Amino acid sequence: MSQSKVTMEVGNDGVAVITISNPPVNALAIPIIDGLKEKFAEATRRNDVKAIVLTGKGGRFSGGFDINVFTKVHGTGDVSIMPDVSVDLVTNAVEDCKKPIVAAVEGLALGGGLEFAMGCHARIAAPRTQLGLPELSLGVIPGFGGTQRLPRLVGLSKAIEMMLSSKPIMSEEGKKLGLIDALVPSKELLKVSCAWALDMAERRKPWLRSLHRTDKIGSLSEAREVLRMARLQAKKTAPNLPQHQVCLDVIEEGIVHGGYSGVLKEAKVFKEIVLSDTSRGLVHVFLAQRATSKVPNVTDVGLKPRQVKKVAIIGGGLMGSGIATALIVNNIFVVLKEVNSEYLLKGIKTVEANVRGLANRGKITKDKAEKALSMLKGVLDYSEFKDVDMVIEAVIENVALKQKIFSEIEKACPPHCILATNTSTIDLNLIGEKMNSQDRLIGAHFFSPAHLMPLLEIVRTQKTSPQIILDLMTVGKVIKKVPVVVGNCTGFAVNRTFFPYTQGSHLLVNLGVDAYRIDRVICNFGFPLGPFQLQDLAGYGVAFAVGQEYAKAFSDRIFESPLLELLVKEGRNGKNNGKGYYIYEKGSKAKPDPSVLSIIEESRRLTNVMPGGKPISVTDREVLEMILFPVVNEACRVLDEGVVVQASDLDVASVLGMSFPSYRGGIVFWADMVGANHVYRSLKKWSEMYGSFYKPSKLLEERAMKGIPLSAPATSSASTKSRL
Repeated sequence: MSQSKVTMEVGNDGVAVITISNPPVNALAIPIIDGLKEKFAEATRRNDVKAIVLTGKGGRFSGGFDINVFTKVHGTGDVSIMPDVSVDLVTNAVEDCKKPIVAAVEGLALGGGLEFAMGCHARIAAPRTQLGLPELSLGVIPGFGGTQRLPRLVGLSKAIEMMLSSKPIMSEEGKKLGLIDALVPSKELLKVSCAWALDMAERRKPWLRSLHRTDKIGSLSEAREVLRMARLQAKKTAPNLPQHQVCLDVIEEGIVHGGYSGVLKEAKVFKEIVLSDTSRGLVHVFLAQRATSKVPNVTDVGLKPRQVKKVAIIGGGLMGSGIATALIVNNIFVVLKEVNSEYLLKGIKTVEANVRGLANRGKITKDKAEKALSMLKGVLDYSEFKDVDMVIEAVIENVALKQKIFSEIEKACPPHCILATNTSTIDLNLIGEKMNSQDRLIGAHFFSPAHLMPLLEIVRTQKTSPQIILDLMTVGKVIKKVPVVVGNCTGFAVNRTFFPYTQGSHLLVNLGVDAYRIDRVICNFGFPLGPFQLQDLAGYGVAFAVGQEYAKAFSDRIFESPLLELLVKEGRNGKNNGKGYYIYEKGSKAKPDPSVLSIIEESRRLTNVMPGGKPISVTDREVLEMILFPVVNEACRVLDEGVVVQASDLDVASVLGMSFPSYRGGIVFWADMVGANHVYRSLKKWSEMYGSFYKPSKLLEERAMKGIPLSAPATSSASTKSRL
């Protein structure tokens, strides 16, 4: 029998308790919505029912509407699949019910779950219950009346903040705001809710319909001013996201013309915006992120993860200290090893600054910060390594040094210990060449800054044991990262896919396109930084080191630009010394540096790639495509070689690791929206004009010719490194 159901029990006191049961979060799937309609109709009809309590099973009210329905709508384009919940159920059957209804809320009430609760006549909550409307993070707006009821319950400004940020509040704050009527301990929740419902039925407590309230809206002129400011702010912070402006329009409709009019407009607009490219992209990334936790021959073979309590980190530089921070704030003991006491002290101070920074920004409490710092120990030798569960090597990108370290730690660590490297580029087989137990070697590639960036790229070789992979995936989840398992090659999945990104921008500059225009175009597309400012921030040393690895591995499609060398020769090192493509002064934004133009001219003279010695003339769209289509091309090679389990893993990795705009769905998803044929024809044309850097890959050509999406599973003939 299915676990998804809606039940109703009528007590001797005449209160009908309607319970949503759809583990794990009581999502409002279509059968659940049908069940709710049926039970509310029955409770309303029955003479022995005086009042109703709506609750969720298993300590959770509801996590909201079933997101899988969105994917069906996106796949078919048929919006009629969406049930009519807002008017038929929440407004007519619940809010306008002739019997009082109380929502007994616990654990979480998010999205449609909170909207249902707001349609009830009172809300009683257990402590530490999450309340929120995160729909805008999926490219839509609240669709069950949330745009109308939330402002009427908490006030316009707070409601706008909650909806536009998609961030939940706790029930304690909800009580202060008026969203929650009473806070009671979990074990008393049902009893108090039933008593409250009876008190309303007998007119001992007020019976309020949220949609009819206006006391928290303020005057029309005040409301319009709040909305005007919110629109300006949304234009600035979310210029490419239509759902923010649409949401504000719908809120305004209800304020000007009344709540019911607002509900009708919300229902109409929801059905339009759910089909937008933004919604398709954001829903895809959301579901793709969930899918990363399933890895063939690792998560499906009955293995149980082993607990990792103590981790040793070798190297206390930027990456090592960031990784140490991520571990200790999540209660994992860290031993940080450096080569001398000066470097060790510097590493520990960096970790302390990271932890204090998190506390100052309210990410962790002061107590948690102190506890975290007590879990860090600095060492200068391997004596503390005898009982560690994992070692993460985070030294400079030097093969010989890494080989030496792994030979040493293999002897110093216990036999169950995971031996991980944080290399961003180097082939793991090369690093582990001199090891005996290569089944324990794995890549744990964090992205900088490691304590803030959400991606953990887990790199497996053909010899890495499934147990080691599962253990590292579990550590990733414990430290609140999204682990994506990939195969082993130079640059792995993320950096390899994106190595043409920097190269493409350098090629364009040498073809005569303005560097600052390139950065502007890329930022307008949705990246937080353009490729040149990013290079300034990352540091030129990193670019040199990884550039050499790519030149060796992919010599057939490399564009070698002298520009970085020329910048260094002129005493520039990006943000590190305040001078790169931009000027960096404390307390002010990065500013373009006009004196760089002469260095760029020198680079153009040396590369001599401008046709006829004249700068090429290209539109902004062509600038974007000439940088991102080579990335798509490399993604096709990564897919063809089986470096990732599925194309959606590359989408998640591009969003979380390279800040590809999430609302565009990730690199492969976006390429499919643009069309493989257009990508292929453009690259073919540019390869004939500007050389092999743009040469289309075999998979791209094949998919373009046959009209198959790039995200479709690889053919059986493709190599499957990542699945071994």
